[in-house]
Amino acid sequence: MNRVEPEVRTVAIKDGRFQALSHESDLQDLRGPATKLIDLKGRRVIPGLNDSHLHLIRGGLNFNMELRWDGVPSLSDALQMLREQALRTPPPQWVRIVGGWTEQQFAEKRMPTLNEINEATGETPCFILHLYDRAWLNAAALRASGYTKDTPNPPGGEIQRDSRGNPTGLLIARPNANILYSTLAKAPKLNPEDALNSTRHFMREMNRLGLTSAIDAGGGFQNYPDDYGVIEQLEREGNITVRLAYNLFTQRPKQERDDFAKWVAMTKPGAGSDYLRMNGAGEMLVFSAADFEDFLEPRPDLAPAMESELEQVIRVLAAHRWPFRLHATYNESITRMLNVFEKVNREIPFEGMHWFFDHAETIDDRNIERVGALGGGIAVQHRMAFQGEYFIDRYGAKAARRTPPFKRMLQMGVPVGAGTDATRVASYNPWVALSWLTTGRTVGGTALYNESNLLSREEALRLFTQGSSWFSSEQGLKGTIAPGQLADLTALSADYFSVPDDSVKHLEAVLTIVGGRVVYAAEEFAGIDPPIPPVSADWSPVRYHGGYHKMAQAQPAVRRAGHSHCASQDSGRFELWPGQGGCDCFAF
Repeated sequence: MNRVEPEVRTVAIKDGRFQALSHESDLQDLRGPATKLIDLKGRRVIPGLNDSHLHLIRGGLNFNMELRWDGVPSLSDALQMLREQALRTPPPQWVRIVGGWTEQQFAEKRMPTLNEINEATGETPCFILHLYDRAWLNAAALRASGYTKDTPNPPGGEIQRDSRGNPTGLLIARPNANILYSTLAKAPKLNPEDALNSTRHFMREMNRLGLTSAIDAGGGFQNYPDDYGVIEQLEREGNITVRLAYNLFTQRPKQERDDFAKWVAMTKPGAGSDYLRMNGAGEMLVFSAADFEDFLEPRPDLAPAMESELEQVIRVLAAHRWPFRLHATYNESITRMLNVFEKVNREIPFEGMHWFFDHAETIDDRNIERVGALGGGIAVQHRMAFQGEYFIDRYGAKAARRTPPFKRMLQMGVPVGAGTDATRVASYNPWVALSWLTTGRTVGGTALYNESNLLSREEALRLFTQGSSWFSSEQGLKGTIAPGQLADLTALSADYFSVPDDSVKHLEAVLTIVGGRVVYAAEEFAGIDPPIPPVSADWSPVRYHGGYHKMAQAQPAVRRAGHSHCASQDSGRFELWPGQGGCDCFAF
């Protein structure tokens, strides 16, 4: 990503930063007695990936509790994973499958039924979230949640009922996801020690995929400062392996201005370190401005009070020079929001303040121009890769060709950063997002874009490195392998620039370095892989299935009498040991 010297063969790192690069020399004159030399044996190396929109802090607190269906190729495999996890999950814990999947990825091209879920899970409470549109609760989770015949539908949500008025277990977002997230919040949490372990393993999973930085977009039921204690402790202990710039997300409808007025007195943008720093406000600024994308439902009209409520918050933020981000899906919403921004800007100029929209799937050229005139940016994510088929069904294939119009944004000179919006809608795997940016296809294979809205692999990678650095005001500090920048890089399992299109989404790291420190190593570099405590608790799905599904990982356990060996999978690794005849074995 260094335009001056786009490819080099040798990199020197000192004190956490790139010191020198060379295409010909091996930089022997910089070596000292303590220098550590790593021969990458011709592997393709890129700057560490930077996700401009990731819910990593919240995701880390929950990772060890979640069974991930990200990348699982068939519904039958997914249900078998669910069946096994229900057996090993102790009360009062729930089995949770929280985003990162769509029925389009399954060979069967369909979702599970409530009967299949109840049959697979029995008396273990189970919650399964699908995008922003629905969640399934099995009978045990319905009881644990307290949903009965007498429970009213909450605002913006529907509890599906049978002919007698009893909840079936299906929760529908109409039109917002609050019913889904408030129900998930009823489930037990991890204890503090396990939450630390969970966050470390989630960051390691990010490192396995080549991620070294992220901008955390806050989230519902993620309160500041209470829910930031775990990540702050890891920073104090030197155990953060993904650099984080975090935004503060308001939690109280109709009291949003009070939240931000309190927070501007407590902290400020840039507070912290290169590993954990405060970034500003959002992605929720006021609840009345939330236009959740759910393409199974008509576009929601935002409340008439949105402008006045949003203006109050923007005035507080602009007066204190707080960068902000705002979730926005539809062009109609963006038009109204920009009216507010332009009004405040006339009195309190935004100049030099890095503010931006998240998502912006249907933004038009006029509003892109308005964003640029106010010095803003747009962070795009691959949510359309998970629900592009729904968009086409409602709005047509022609409208889908520029959802979002990231190529046009770049042509118009607006800062653009790429990300995933994981973990509750799209998957956290950045290579799935890079595949979407460069091929224009959904995870189910549907072609969304033509050449007018496709990026080259270099352009897409730039959005996931240099591009994202603007959104945390760290441009020139990260995103490029260049002297003086933070020494974050990853060596890949195959060459991103030459593998076939279908292989991009299967890439991962074999070595990831953050600040000159190895944080993940595999294959020929496994000998320098840093140790990490085992996954806790013992029943955690991560112990058995890891995170993002790998095609080569073990199939579910099956009983086969007469085998002489057993195979055990822990975080994607296998151990074989002598056994007795008649044992539980993994087929792989």
